[in-house]
Amino acid sequence: MLSAKMEGGEKFIRFSILGSDTTKTLWNMQVRLISVTSPLIEVENQLLSPEGLIAYCARVSSPHQESPDYKKLLAYCIRHKHWSVFEMVDMTVEIVTSRAISPQILRHKSFQFQEFSQRYAKAQEIERYMPRRQDSKNRQNSLNDLDNETKEWFDEAQERIARLTLEEYNKALERGIAKECARVLLPMGTQTKLYMKGSVRSWIHYLEVRTDKSTQQEHQEIALEIKKIFMAQFPVTASALAWS
Repeated sequence: MLSAKMEGGEKFIRFSILGSDTTKTLWNMQVRLISVTSPLIEVENQLLSPEGLIAYCARVSSPHQESPDYKKLLAYCIRHKHWSVFEMVDMTVEIVTSRAISPQILRHKSFQFQEFSQRYAKAQEIERYMPRRQDSKNRQNSLNDLDNETKEWFDEAQERIARLTLEEYNKALERGIAKECARVLLPMGTQTKLYMKGSVRSWIHYLEVRTDKSTQQEHQEIALEIKKIFMAQFPVTASALAWS
């Protein structure tokens, strides 16, 4: 039986095998906000919000640059695809996922990244994933309709691989083998952490692409959590995009 629990941007999917009391963590995804551009300029004796700064920069040629009202302006910029103004503000998030998913995230070249280095630090955990059936009509899609026997087999296979690879990895380190060499023993399910920084413009594009159902489920869940953070930090922009 499978169940999912979300606490503060952390998602743990747990399961029990064949009615037993054994409960294991199958997949641990974490997302949290690290930083947002903090304007230093004041308008009408109040510091600008990040969205206020976008509007302030957008009005660089206007005599009304310091107007505190910007809802209509940002909606106009989005409607007419004036995206450059949304490059004036950045947001950084921390993501904990696996090495199977992080390359998909790193493909978004307009962002800046820092990722956990297996050359300098010891790997600690290997994540487990719920298996899904390959869609025979779409190589980028999977279907959640596998039988319990197959799911159990896949879980046991993950357990065997995780146990073996961590054991051999640790033996390699004990023998003095460098981390940069020992890491080749680790599977793609090895947990990693990365920081992802980008402009509001980049985040809009990323979230439109990666919250789509065509994205791998584990990555889509990350994007959906980031979208919640984005909507809280940039409510006017999110509203203009008709995001909910």
